[in-house]
Amino acid sequence: LQSSCIRISSNQKLLEYEEFPAWEVPVFGENMKSEISKKSDRETGRFIGTLLMVLLLIAAVTTISVTLGAIHVSPDEIVKILANKTSGKDIFFFFWEQKTENIIWNIRFPRVIMAFIVGAGLSLCGVLMQALTKNPLADPYVLGISSGASAGAVSVIILGLFSFMGGYSVIFGATLGAAVAISLSLSIASVKGRITSTQLVLAGIATSALFSALTNLIVYGFNNGSDKTKMALYWMVGSLSGATWSRVKYVFIVSVVMMAVILLFARELDILLLGDDVAETLGADTRRIKLLIILASTVLTGVVVSVSGVIGFAGLVVPHVMRGFVGSGHKQLIPMSILGGGLFAMIADLISRIIIAPEELPIGVIAAFFGAPFFLYLIRKGSVGR
Repeated sequence: LQSSCIRISSNQKLLEYEEFPAWEVPVFGENMKSEISKKSDRETGRFIGTLLMVLLLIAAVTTISVTLGAIHVSPDEIVKILANKTSGKDIFFFFWEQKTENIIWNIRFPRVIMAFIVGAGLSLCGVLMQALTKNPLADPYVLGISSGASAGAVSVIILGLFSFMGGYSVIFGATLGAAVAISLSLSIASVKGRITSTQLVLAGIATSALFSALTNLIVYGFNNGSDKTKMALYWMVGSLSGATWSRVKYVFIVSVVMMAVILLFARELDILLLGDDVAETLGADTRRIKLLIILASTVLTGVVVSVSGVIGFAGLVVPHVMRGFVGSGHKQLIPMSILGGGLFAMIADLISRIIIAPEELPIGVIAAFFGAPFFLYLIRKGSVGR
């Protein structure tokens, strides 16, 4: 779709027309073009600066998370262990105990990486939900999607549903629960084809309460004192203590595929924010975009919750913070939200490990302490549409 912009020549009083893609902003005059160019340079500089800052913080938190614990390991030893393991050779002569190497490589590293993937996935889901509903309060936790995934996963853990799928049964159960939850929230909130912010939040609260009640019914109704029940109870408030390389592997693959697909549709997500009518006028297939958002959010939430349990507000806090740094354009917002979400979960997991050491708090508790005040701040600020 093409349109035209008018440029007034300084030498003659003629109107000249030049074509430009419909998604670009019309520019009038050389001075305006110069201002737009400067603004673009500033935004690019701000994006690069934010990116470097977040990457440095991720590196710092990773180092601290792997170093701290019951057994303290120096950063240089960690680098040597990592080099030996990743290369498959003894590049550095090891003078540490074998159990130290096992703790670093098989417990701490998988946990840190899993925390990053989980936070990144939940944050991306928040970006997608906010683009779909045009609601700043939309995220997997608030809309009840996480609770639906939790109910599905707990059903598999305690009741043994889908056991024929082996190790993938929990993932399938969580994904199925997330799909039912998001469908229910959107259908409850829809009135005459429209979804308002208030209706969506209320629908999400109702859906979350329903699936939380169902989860508790399964846990306490079928409580036989087994380890499965204890695992489900702890898992319901979020935990990364069960992170292993095998779990990291499949969660990483699914997450990377979903993130890559979403990045390809960054421009369509920008257009979707203009409203369905305008988006369709500009040639966007809104139905396909919305279906993609729902499928990606469902799969990501289901896979993430299946390995971490319920971790709230990551998809709410991080996208808002990143918009303040890089703006609302999804081409920059998506990668920054992915990195910021990973950083958020890594910090929350680190705090959960050290705040009452040697015991451990569920990561969902720490995430709620960050997210709940921010949620109330958004409501107080009046950023919720009425």
